[in-house]
Amino acid sequence: MFVSVTRLRIRSIRFLPAFLLNTQRTGGQIRAAAGFLGGELVVDRKLTFWTMTGWVDERAMLGYRNSGAHKAVMPKLIQWCDEAAAVHWTQEGTALPSWKEAHAKLTVEGFVTKVRHPSANHTTRAFAEPRTTIGQKLVVK
Repeated sequence: MFVSVTRLRIRSIRFLPAFLLNTQRTGGQIRAAAGFLGGELVVDRKLTFWTMTGWVDERAMLGYRNSGAHKAVMPKLIQWCDEAAAVHWTQEGTALPSWKEAHAKLTVEGFVTKVRHPSANHTTRAFAEPRTTIGQKLVVK
């Protein structure tokens, strides 16, 4: 399975309504995406959002990422976020890893993406482990 983990921190509450609207749109898109196996969305502290998704392969993930609602919102994140990071890897089986493992991979192997107003933690990837008590499963339609 190909695993994708993203972490976005919205830099101001004024961007939150547009971000949440687009989260709904991309959520609808991902549930119907070819090759999507399942995932989770976690709403963390300080306007931080984590996603973990599983795919049949990298091509399926890129097909989703580079189309539809997801492609349309990606350029806006440069302005909305002060932290944006991701990591991808391939693993055996179809079970998603733990959030502890996802966090470790992100902080050690992950990459940060361009944001216009980076926080002090952005370039160092000094991200706290996600608080996973507030989340939702993303399931295939």
